[in-house]
Amino acid sequence: MSETVELLTRAVLIGVGGAAGMDLWGWVARRAFGVKGLDYALLGRWIGHLGRGRLSHGSIASAELILGERALGWTAHYPIGIAFALLLLVVQGLQWAHAPTLLPALLVGWATLVAPWFIMQPAMGSGFAASKTPHPHAARLRNIATHTPYGVGLYGSVVALSAA
Repeated sequence: MSETVELLTRAVLIGVGGAAGMDLWGWVARRAFGVKGLDYALLGRWIGHLGRGRLSHGSIASAELILGERALGWTAHYPIGIAFALLLLVVQGLQWAHAPTLLPALLVGWATLVAPWFIMQPAMGSGFAASKTPHPHAARLRNIATHTPYGVGLYGSVVALSAA
């Protein structure tokens, strides 16, 4: 297998594992603790409006509905996870994928906070790092609590692949 094919294959598998780790944590947090997570329909709505040339909204929740927005949001979530896994592998190299350590995966998980805090939340009407929400600190903590399991999922996936 060429190095490029191995890199891309591992990025897909590790990225899917990371996104699934995020989703698993969201499911546990909802069921066990009553924590409301990201509504992927809102992500889909935002992406749908991007396709219509609109980047920002006063409130994405009040924006016009997009047909299939929930499916669009869920579908986008996994390629985004794969893209960040690819970034991790490009930065760390394939040697990390064969002898993984936790810290790089966690750092990527936390680095993924840049997108929601500085692009998506402002564009969706929530302000930078949820500054316009009723409880910005609580929202930021929820974001961290959501993106940390992504990093853990990246690590778990790469460990499973390196053991195979």
